[in-house]
Amino acid sequence: MAGNRFEALPEGFGRRLDEHAGDADEPERPAGLVDSGVYVDGVRRASPAGLADTFRCLQQLDHAMAWIGLRGPSREQLASLAAEFQLPGLAVEDAINAHQRPKLERYGDTLFVVLRAARYLDAREAVEFAELHLFLGPGFVITVRHGGTPDLAAVRRRLEAEPEILAHGPEAVLYAVLDRVVDGYAPVVAGLENDIDEIETEVFGGDPNASRRIYELSREVIQFQRAARPLLKVVDALTHGFDRYGTDEELRRRLRDVADHLTQVVERVDGFRHLLQSILTVNATLVSQAQNEEMRSLTAASFEQNEEVKRVSAWAAILFAPTLIGTSTG
Repeated sequence: MAGNRFEALPEGFGRRLDEHAGDADEPERPAGLVDSGVYVDGVRRASPAGLADTFRCLQQLDHAMAWIGLRGPSREQLASLAAEFQLPGLAVEDAINAHQRPKLERYGDTLFVVLRAARYLDAREAVEFAELHLFLGPGFVITVRHGGTPDLAAVRRRLEAEPEILAHGPEAVLYAVLDRVVDGYAPVVAGLENDIDEIETEVFGGDPNASRRIYELSREVIQFQRAARPLLKVVDALTHGFDRYGTDEELRRRLRDVADHLTQVVERVDGFRHLLQSILTVNATLVSQAQNEEMRSLTAASFEQNEEVKRVSAWAAILFAPTLIGTSTG
């Protein structure tokens, strides 16, 4: 960046986070821009109101990093960021269109990461997914969120409370976001596990709606599996880059912790899928047995009815025979 001319920044650029928090006169940010902060040595030095102000601020500060948070941005906003930070065109198109699987791609000095966050909706017994795209490069982090999860404001507050970690730059932001996404998987696992317990009870209780619920839950588990399992490759790629990119030891420890939690989630979800397949097989067997019992009951009832008809017919024949004889002799 250019020489340090912090004193020459436009009024308001230099306000600390605690100074501008809750300021009623703070300029309103444009739609799509959730937050924009400029940091030096892990400390927030400015809170620009727009992208152009953020770009100017970066030019005025030495060793600064911009952390730009977007939600459902416009194509024009992403085009502006792409031009400023030389973002790869293919990755920008992915961020616009969304519907990507978790992945990590390197384009020179720029890293592009796609994550899928999840949350469990108890009322609907369903898993809701959101897509998160991150661009990381020298002096910048851009997060593009499609959906309501996760709460990246909480991630930002957490890192701002640990300037010694945030001072490590974009890598620290990436690991913190990964940690938040994986932590958000835990309530989903708990919700799915509870649903499976309920389904087991319904299956052995003879609930006729159990088959439909098993199918619907299996679909939720598969979608969750598609969000969590590919993330293992992302974390593994980052881990293998520790030495090459000189990752700080504390960041290494934090990513290893994320990897451990993610592995546990994936193993649990894989187990859910196998368990649901077994439950579906058991349910089909029980349904078949119930149908066979019903057929046997119907067959037995039909046989008994036939026997009763035979007995009635026999008695009718016995009683009717004298009447015929009397009639013919008369």
